Amino acid sequence: MVKIGNIELGDFPLMLAPMEDVSDPPFRALCKAGGADLMYTEFISSEGLIRDAAKSRQKLDIFEYERPIGIQLFGGDIGNMVGSAEIATAVNPDLIDINYGCPVKAVACRGAGAALLQDIPKMVKMTEEIVKCTHLPVTVKTRLGWDDRTKNVTEVAERLQDIGIQALTVHGRTRVQMYKGDADWSLIAEIKNNPRIRIPIFGNGDVDSPQKALEYKNRFGVDGIMIGRASIGAPWVFNEIKHYFKTGEVLPSPDVSERVRVCREHVNFSIRWKGDRLGVFEMRRHYANYFKSLPDFKPYRSRLVEAETDGEVHAILDEINDVFALQPVFVQ
Repeated sequence: MVKIGNIELGDFPLMLAPMEDVSDPPFRALCKAGGADLMYTEFISSEGLIRDAAKSRQKLDIFEYERPIGIQLFGGDIGNMVGSAEIATAVNPDLIDINYGCPVKAVACRGAGAALLQDIPKMVKMTEEIVKCTHLPVTVKTRLGWDDRTKNVTEVAERLQDIGIQALTVHGRTRVQMYKGDADWSLIAEIKNNPRIRIPIFGNGDVDSPQKALEYKNRFGVDGIMIGRASIGAPWVFNEIKHYFKTGEVLPSPDVSERVRVCREHVNFSIRWKGDRLGVFEMRRHYANYFKSLPDFKPYRSRLVEAETDGEVHAILDEINDVFALQPVFVQ
């Protein structure tokens, strides 16, 4: 049984990665139904929480059915990170996660996210202060290092464990790589095999099929896998992996009708949570993923992106369902 603090996650948990503009409550609801064992909020700016910015505050919304749920924070100022951890603790998540892995310029160039990989003493001090300020388990998500010359994650793992984090997730790329090239899990395995390491070690990066999930589980010996991009447009991926682990059978890909049903649920929840206008607008990034590889879908995608009301969206989804209903299995 894998545990983070007192949180029991099963024998090999599958986790939803924190993704900006993706892993919000509407999407998390679908991933929970799709088999995710542990989910994280979008990463939240510590400065935004301290300033009481509405967008940052809204990202603290969590629901009982999501549990266990972690709130992920990022920032470059230790005081603000501590303050934001106290604010996050007050909404009663199951854990606090610190983002030391985000590679995008808007984060890393402000001294946050993966930038802390260039200042390990500051990373350790920040983490230590956050551990002290909350009664919740604190976990960390990071990368192999800043670049190929500074792959220091093995040292980072020991030092963060020693000051009290209770799990570590490692994305198998450096910051310089961004999301290019293949993820290298060999250092993640090295951390897991380190006899000094007692906390759960989770791997992240490039797991996009049940077959690869099983291969990485067996090959690298991690305690669980965090899935990000492979879940976008496919929130059922967690159950597909679990089914494959249990039976060795690859489930048929959901057909168009099922994809329409899930997409419709996503739209409805998005509108309930964000309001009519924003709920419809922010769904635009998801349509292509739900119907990826569907032949001749481009005109429908254009119409969905241009739709301004939920009525228009649902009418187009009805049409997609009718037009493509004769395809019994969706072709990836």
